[in-house]
Amino acid sequence: QVQLVESGGGLVQPGGSLRLSCAASGRTFSTYYMAWFRQAPGKEREYVAHIRWTTTTYYADSVKGRFTISRDNAKNTVYLQMNSLKPEDTAVYFCAAGRSGGSSALSYDYWGQGTQVTVSS
Repeated sequence: QVQLVESGGGLVQPGGSLRLSCAASGRTFSTYYMAWFRQAPGKEREYVAHIRWTTTTYYADSVKGRFTISRDNAKNTVYLQMNSLKPEDTAVYFCAAGRSGGSSALSYDYWGQGTQVTVSS
């Protein structure tokens, strides 16, 4: 069982930055793929990025070059550094953990409660 708690969301102006954190419980954190998804009002949940237990990272085209996913296995934490934020990045951001990884939400077994990110002037 893995429990995930996100933090770091908030209101930011276009062009600004935020760093999201996801703290995980469980001794086997390092063996899970970790991912970030987001969901805007009235839209389906959307893949953002994921990271293997090594440092290999993958991104959606919409965030590539602006967002960076990283993990600290010693702290059981995964991060999402978001730069050059745009109004269309506004969404609830969810952290997820799974054994198989990938861009499908179905690949992840554990989810956090989400943290709101609002990009607006």
